[in-house]
Amino acid sequence: MRAKKINPAWRSSHEKPGLGLISRPVDIRFLLSGGDRRSIAQSDKVRKLVEKNPELVRELARLTDDEDWLVAQRSFDLLEKIARDHPEWIEPHKHVFIGSKADSDKWEIRLQIVRSLPLFTWSAKDLSRVKTILLENVEYPQTFVKAWALDSLSMFALKDKRLMPAVRHQLEAFEKSDSKALQARARRIREALSG
Repeated sequence: MRAKKINPAWRSSHEKPGLGLISRPVDIRFLLSGGDRRSIAQSDKVRKLVEKNPELVRELARLTDDEDWLVAQRSFDLLEKIARDHPEWIEPHKHVFIGSKADSDKWEIRLQIVRSLPLFTWSAKDLSRVKTILLENVEYPQTFVKAWALDSLSMFALKDKRLMPAVRHQLEAFEKSDSKALQARARRIREALSG
């Protein structure tokens, strides 16, 4: 039987004669690098790796603070997606969503943050920060950020009625907007609140 050829890319630089291959950690950052803001790089591959090894969530959370904002944004995006299926995996790292990146100058990062906030249970102290982030972002100029911020804020308003006046005020603004997307979002939120 012929031995399988091993792809040199998988060979560890620490391989020692007679000991075989020594596994090395996957470079998640490399997989999330490259492309432009419309690209997801190899995010799908990273998600599959995390699904097989949830311990990689720690590295993903660390990468939300990467100097390359695209790597940071893709990390936030993956954390949000994974949290929808496995919130318990992301829960220990949820504070990345209320840290300094919530004030990012990149709307793509803000979008992932405002979408993610309702996925977690927050302490009273953290909840104050969560509400501040959402109230600031319903005024953000980018339509997607604004729409998702109000959507998330309305979820919190179901439990905290003090937020309802702010939600209603923004719903009226959305309904008067020239943006069809904001008008549609306002209808959807009103339906959810009335239901």
